[in-house]
Amino acid sequence: MTRVQRITGELTPKSVVASPTGQVFAQNMMYTHTVSVFGADGALHKTISDEVDLAAFGEEGHSGSSRGAPVEMAFSPDGKTAWVSNYSMYGEGFAPEGKDACTGPEGISDSYVYKIDTATLEITDVVRVGAVPKYVAATHDGSRVLVTNWCSMDMDVIDTKTAEVTRTIKLPGKHPRGIAVSPDDKVAFVAIMGSDETVRVDLASGEVTDFASTGDGPRHLLVSPDGKHLYVSNNGSGTVSEVDTTTGKTVREVQVGSQPRSMAMSPDGGALYVGNYGSSTVSKIRTEDFTVVQTESTDGLPIGITYEPTKKRIWVASYGGSIVVFDDSRTA
Repeated sequence: MTRVQRITGELTPKSVVASPTGQVFAQNMMYTHTVSVFGADGALHKTISDEVDLAAFGEEGHSGSSRGAPVEMAFSPDGKTAWVSNYSMYGEGFAPEGKDACTGPEGISDSYVYKIDTATLEITDVVRVGAVPKYVAATHDGSRVLVTNWCSMDMDVIDTKTAEVTRTIKLPGKHPRGIAVSPDDKVAFVAIMGSDETVRVDLASGEVTDFASTGDGPRHLLVSPDGKHLYVSNNGSGTVSEVDTTTGKTVREVQVGSQPRSMAMSPDGGALYVGNYGSSTVSKIRTEDFTVVQTESTDGLPIGITYEPTKKRIWVASYGGSIVVFDDSRTA
């Protein structure tokens, strides 16, 4: 990895996500109330306000303008649609904002996911979900979007054609976060960050089963392209685990930096990239032998990371207000 660019401006990014077609979205939470849209070259294309008129979308009880807090997002497989979760909503009819220290949804309003057309960069629909939605994942066939609700402690399943929640799946423990969908779209793995476990969700039946225990504070999940391995960042343990997707057993584990949060993977599955929040570094793991082959400094508090495939670059978002870009076009 070679550092090639640093992007600043009106940014407070909690996450950064690249599309298959060269767009990169940075979600700026309630601190900026925006989503920043970049090209693969780092040029800012548009800043999307999170302000919406919910009544215009048929939502009752929230007259006038409401604002969100963009936290995470997922692209449709074709890159034509972006689904952005809002940590909290602000406006008429909303209770005090959500908080990470919640023990349940009591006193916290449900929030919304925005549907954004990536050609026009306009919000085209809204979907009511649970309290304090966090991670968003699209199925590989593009038919569904999954959203973990941190304070409701469940997962909503959105039909992408109707933009409606078709099922809410209750999850065990507290504070669900990361989601990874199997290549055949039959299973979703969900990290229960507050309960130190990862569960397996059958997407046809909605059945939830205990799956893996990898360490303290599992946060982000990725599935290998062949579907054989699940990768887990363990925020409290400072490790990344490789888990057999059939047995739930940890196959290999590697120490990275302090508080590994988000991860990204190269399209061929040969490399993992891990943002270490407490160390202000990014680690590259070669999956062949599960070894850290490179660690580079980032700006402070790296919280989001993505692999931009058209230029083979890793974007690392830091909560302090910047994005650092690394070129990794050479093989590991």
